[in-house]
Amino acid sequence: DKLVMIGDSITDTDRARPVGEGLFGGLGQGYVKIADALLQTSYPELGVRTVNMGISGNTVRDLKARWQTDVLDLQPDWLSIMIGTNDVWRQYDSPLMPETHVYPEEYEATLNELVERTKPVVKGIVLMTPFYIEPNRSDAMRRTMDRYGDIVRRTAERHGTLFADTQAEFDRL
Repeated sequence: DKLVMIGDSITDTDRARPVGEGLFGGLGQGYVKIADALLQTSYPELGVRTVNMGISGNTVRDLKARWQTDVLDLQPDWLSIMIGTNDVWRQYDSPLMPETHVYPEEYEATLNELVERTKPVVKGIVLMTPFYIEPNRSDAMRRTMDRYGDIVRRTAERHGTLFADTQAEFDRL
């Protein structure tokens, strides 16, 4: 089986180009590499081929623009999506550039569309929440990030996909 993992810089982590796979850091230096190592050592009999298609700075809008080439054309059996950090962050680091902002309605509609397009052609999808390592839950950006995480949770429930609440894990730690 082939597992494609797509997202922003948290997924990218200096992966190989144009397709992030193979030896010598091809998967990057982040969670994709760790997930692949876990799969290869704990379940070598599965022979899972992991591909990293993260691109730093991406929003869900960017994923939609490259979905055909970076997901569907790769014909994955499994797909993992972690997106949303930049969708939130642009609202705070570039407040005077609203054209770069992806507000909750667009985020939810786009994520829903991508899952709908892909679900029929894969064995499964994992939706992972974006996260912000900020313990103060009343911080404005943290509250917004939590709202986007709720959108991911609802999308996973709506489509019956696997769900990973990364924000909850960072909060626990």
